[in-house]
Amino acid sequence: MKALTYHGVKDVRVETVADPVLVAADDILLRVTATAICGSDLHLYRGKIPQMQAGDIIGHEFMGVVEDAGSQVSSVARGDRIVVPFVIACGQCYFCALNLFAACETTNEGRGAILNRKNIRSGAALFGYSHLYGGVPGGQAEYVRVPKANVGPFKVPGSLADERVLFLSDILPTGYQAVLNAGVGPGSTLAIFGAGPVGLMAAACARMLGVETIYMVDHHDYRLQFAAATYGVIPINFDEGDDAAETIIAQTSRRGVDAVIDAVGFEAKGSPAETVLTTLKIEGSSGKALRQCIAAVRRGGVISVPGVYAGFIHAFLFGDIFEKGLIIKTGQTHVQRYLPDLLRFIEEGRLHPDVIISHRLALSQAPAAYHMFDQQHDGCRKVVLTP
Repeated sequence: MKALTYHGVKDVRVETVADPVLVAADDILLRVTATAICGSDLHLYRGKIPQMQAGDIIGHEFMGVVEDAGSQVSSVARGDRIVVPFVIACGQCYFCALNLFAACETTNEGRGAILNRKNIRSGAALFGYSHLYGGVPGGQAEYVRVPKANVGPFKVPGSLADERVLFLSDILPTGYQAVLNAGVGPGSTLAIFGAGPVGLMAAACARMLGVETIYMVDHHDYRLQFAAATYGVIPINFDEGDDAAETIIAQTSRRGVDAVIDAVGFEAKGSPAETVLTTLKIEGSSGKALRQCIAAVRRGGVISVPGVYAGFIHAFLFGDIFEKGLIIKTGQTHVQRYLPDLLRFIEEGRLHPDVIISHRLALSQAPAAYHMFDQQHDGCRKVVLTP
């Protein structure tokens, strides 16, 4: 089959690789009909995520049709059209029983070698996201093996086009969980840092849940203009002012917003010193976005972090967090938990996640698509690939 493979920093290639096969009795084989490039895929592309190996198949946002199923698969069958959560969960462990699927104790065999020396259990395996998260081949391919098929795959109606449900695999539930973690609703004020795909999905979900005022911070005008036109956000371009958080505070009676969402993560551009520290691997993440979030939220407010972070953070202002009495909620998304409600919202016309798509390309064009998305060329917001 054809698949997109990793070969180093900014070197991805569409190659012919071996077809996947059933390994366990609860596996399925999926013929991929649509897949997407996620903002977190750019962390891989830029060489920021460790334990990537040459030839690894990447991609964790995908859907398709079941081609074959193991003998113990009961939730789906051949011919079913499904969307696949990026989190691989067993459905039976301690955390899965709590609906904390991203904390599954059994599916990630790659990370354990690093963490178990400290007697720490690893979280769930992820599709196409390095051997740190299990080394499971991803879905930017013609076919993919899907383990734990009685827990993850989610059947979708044939009446809904792929593009309307594809983002149930990651960015829509990620944005939704971020808003739920923020604890906002009718009458609330919210600031979203980052107008990428997850930030846009968070804005869509916040509007659906009745949030009154949404500020969105980014430095790409085309993203901010889209968000303003589509979701009615108040755009703030941090390249055009000294302090985005100060702009927000000035417009909220000097209190700050009820909650903030950090949809940027560890690659936020920080100070020159911070850039040096992260380049030398002395620090694992930039704290620029988090510092802005801490400053922009009111006392007793919530910081919700769907953005990916790794390792140590330079100048993490825990004293400010304590003094302001803030709540911080973070982590990978418990995708399986939210799919029924989100599918219903799409069917009812309350959510239209496909409106963020800017480019539709063939899988064979994936290397060029990654370059375009990485460089933010041609107004690129979200790329969908068709095998």
